[in-house]
Amino acid sequence: MPYLSSDGAAALSVELSPGAELPPVRPSRVAELTDTAGAETGIPANLLRSPRHLEVLIPARNEAQRLPRTLMRTIEYLEAQPYSSSLVVIDNGSADRTVDLASQVRSNRVSVSVIGCTQPGKGAAVRRGILTSRARFLGYMDADLATPIETLDLVLPLLEADCQAVVGSRRVGGAIFAERQPFHRTVGGTVFRLMANRVLRGIADTQCGFKFFVGDLARTVARQSRIDGFAFDIELLWAVTQLGVPVTEVPVVWSDREGSTLRAVPDGARALADVFRLARRRTV
Repeated sequence: MPYLSSDGAAALSVELSPGAELPPVRPSRVAELTDTAGAETGIPANLLRSPRHLEVLIPARNEAQRLPRTLMRTIEYLEAQPYSSSLVVIDNGSADRTVDLASQVRSNRVSVSVIGCTQPGKGAAVRRGILTSRARFLGYMDADLATPIETLDLVLPLLEADCQAVVGSRRVGGAIFAERQPFHRTVGGTVFRLMANRVLRGIADTQCGFKFFVGDLARTVARQSRIDGFAFDIELLWAVTQLGVPVTEVPVVWSDREGSTLRAVPDGARALADVFRLARRRTV
């Protein structure tokens, strides 16, 4: 059942058992958006990628160890799908072989691109990927494949059924923790989640790195976003709800992966500060 956030935008959760069919989920309010790819972004037309049915974005910084496996699994999945797709790695200032390894990846059916983002931060990288996309549907996932790419089996049908924002969640019915986080990261995540709830009370999990949108919606809210760090997800979802668009959460099988680029003290402190500013903006 849908429940309302404090802003009046419905957040939907989808709880599925193995083998169950997708329920007919439709938002109560749908923003009417026009094609905005490249508009008002200052990005030259020649930097916009060719349209695809689905585009998957992967922000990456020093991910030479974890990224190759993620790219291989993602391409294998996308090659088996009937729709057109593309995979885009957004390099965020890597000092290792991330760019070299990603640039070597090829596929006969899936377009693979590597683009750069000199502005530090996951948010800046994702925003760069969104604003250079012309895909009908697009989204981003983590370089460590903590959420299986097969989660798209749930996500894409919902997008095609008029849900405009569909995100993975570790905190709705049906979600599974295949490999849990270390204790210190669990505690830090709890504190961050409490702060995030001041901005988005109707969304159970804002930080799962698997979020997909109708392309026009993603480009609209990305143009409004300013946060470059790990709190970018919250600002993006907040902007979605401000348009009256429901956010649909789907359960994921989630695994903690070693080698995260998140630095607990500087990145965590910055993210908390960004969320605090968002909470203040929301009450103004």
